[in-house]
Amino acid sequence: MSKYTTGEIAKLCEVTVRTVQYYDTRGILVPSELTEGGRRLYNDEDLRKMKIICFLRELDLPINSIADLLKEEDPGSVISLLLEQQRKMLKEEIAEREERLKKLEELASGLKDVEHFSVESIGDIAYLMKTKKELTKMRWKMIGLGSIMNVIEIGTIILWIKTGIWWPFAVGMCIVVAIGVFISRYYYKSVDYICPQCHTVFKPKFGQMFWANHTPNTRKLTCTSCGHKGFCVETYAQEKTEA
Repeated sequence: MSKYTTGEIAKLCEVTVRTVQYYDTRGILVPSELTEGGRRLYNDEDLRKMKIICFLRELDLPINSIADLLKEEDPGSVISLLLEQQRKMLKEEIAEREERLKKLEELASGLKDVEHFSVESIGDIAYLMKTKKELTKMRWKMIGLGSIMNVIEIGTIILWIKTGIWWPFAVGMCIVVAIGVFISRYYYKSVDYICPQCHTVFKPKFGQMFWANHTPNTRKLTCTSCGHKGFCVETYAQEKTEA
């Protein structure tokens, strides 16, 4: 079995020699052996015990509580529970930090596309980040409904060609038109736009939005607040309004 001096065990546990000596005087970590010259020597079991004490101190447990804990009949079960709690806390902390890192990366990415940096532009990006998930869900719903329209349209055309029966196509087109109207109204209710000039979140009139020139994330509109005419950034509407 290995033997360690006070200095060696202090180094292995990354504490000071005075800390090891203090634990001895408190009766928490008594050396397993004393030389004739009064030199403290610790064995492997003492080293393990010292590491447990250091861990408990990192959890801000008072010295008296650690002493009482180590005197328990089965301290291992209590310490195992503390270890499990610490593991969960660290995992939660890591998850929170990863989420913060993701937001920072998204913010940094968004700032690259901002021509003139300002506090307002950061606010716009933060608002877009907040609504990004809902906006993505909305778009996937629209893609799903669009797929149904395609299936009905293509399916009825093929049926007409193969059988010569035209009425399923006519009925199908009525359904497609109805779905199209629903998608248009759903889309209008679900989105707002951010003006790049006054940074107001606004909802344009349905006709203006429907016929406006657009990109996947912007639409050329007239701001209802400042009257600016230009491309405004699409965002998810926090409060639904009637079309």
